[in-house]
Amino acid sequence: MARKYFGTDGIRGATNGAVMTAEMAMKVGMAAGAYFQRGDHRHRVVIGKDTRLSGYMLESALVAGFTSVGMDVVMLGPLPTPAVAMLTHSMRADIGVMISASHNPFADNGIKLFGPDGYKLSDEAEESIEDLIEQDVPLVPSGKIGRARRVDDAAGRYIHFAKSTFPQALRLDGLRVVIDCANGAAYKVAPAALWELGADVVAIGVTPNGTNINDGVGSTAPQTLAETVVASGADIGIALDGDADRLIIVDETGAVVDGDQLMAMIATSYAREGRLAGGGLVATVMSNLGLERHLAAQGLGLIRTKVGDRHVLEAMRTRGYNVGGEQSGHIILSDYARTGDGLVAALQVLAELKRAGAPASEVLHRFDPLPQLLKNVRFAGGKPLEHEKVQGVIAAAEAELAGRGRLVIRPSGTEPVIRVMAEGEDKRQVETLVDRICDVVREVAA
Repeated sequence: MARKYFGTDGIRGATNGAVMTAEMAMKVGMAAGAYFQRGDHRHRVVIGKDTRLSGYMLESALVAGFTSVGMDVVMLGPLPTPAVAMLTHSMRADIGVMISASHNPFADNGIKLFGPDGYKLSDEAEESIEDLIEQDVPLVPSGKIGRARRVDDAAGRYIHFAKSTFPQALRLDGLRVVIDCANGAAYKVAPAALWELGADVVAIGVTPNGTNINDGVGSTAPQTLAETVVASGADIGIALDGDADRLIIVDETGAVVDGDQLMAMIATSYAREGRLAGGGLVATVMSNLGLERHLAAQGLGLIRTKVGDRHVLEAMRTRGYNVGGEQSGHIILSDYARTGDGLVAALQVLAELKRAGAPASEVLHRFDPLPQLLKNVRFAGGKPLEHEKVQGVIAAAEAELAGRGRLVIRPSGTEPVIRVMAEGEDKRQVETLVDRICDVVREVAA
């Protein structure tokens, strides 16, 4: 069943646009509150947000919606998405909400929902909430309207949790670490956690003003981080995205290290310590074929899922894996967290760096990736991938690769674009195939 509001990661869009308005946020609060009203206890929701200007508007609207159906609200303020998931569970809340559009520009915003167990909602739950959004949800009598309050120690609770995932026998003394918080949700907690563990911290992207989130900083724009690492003589650079559930690393030479290399490092270190569950890791169809070959050489497996960290997590839970993630930097370590956590993943990387006593460029480079190219084709409407000309050019490209590479062509779950990815052993062939497919998609979508 096609969903009207929820995409691959909650509800997202341009603020004051079609779906991301104060009215919609209030309706989401009413619908989600009604859906999670189970039992006679006082029901509770926790709400966190990143640093976008529109966060104030959406937070107020959500509070109005939740309290109108009788739910008490705990407002956490700016905090990473994984912190909201953690606090939803630890505070025995019935539902958690994160107001964020992740790595998108400031003009976008979104609403992510977590169940009482701290995990993102199932497709079935989201569909039920969508149905309620379009209905008249009953309001409670005036005497049963919910209360709202802010908690002042939410950041401290998350810092304590994140530090607890770092080995007790280790400290970060002697490491100079550049942390780029994307002017987003982790701008306070991430530098504080690293400093408390002993690192010499150089912080950038920590001056949010409501409109500069992800603007030339963060995991999707690592150039500033790379330049700062080299200029400051740092040992390593850490880049988070706007809601800090994504991680990209820069080594001491300024080279960018993506999620595939990080997953390979974490999985092999866990295997060495005898704590890797499932005999491998879970990644998406976008992860490089070089990762799969590297793991196989170590006797480890790779399970691939559809794009989206929720699909990765579902496979991890079903199959009993404790390491998974995406090439883009969503790293899920289920021993610690219920969603991707950029800071926690970074601490595992730093722990391995301390154990190895070697430069990050040596520790983090685990395999040579195959040439891979991803391009996006924007379209106005319709279903270009179902057109016979598009299907024909894709079939021809697959035949040309002949088992020496892969194609992944899919519509985005968050915007009207077709993503065309190819990888193989010949870089020129990969570029030619991607351009050929993109040209045909543009032609039929015009």
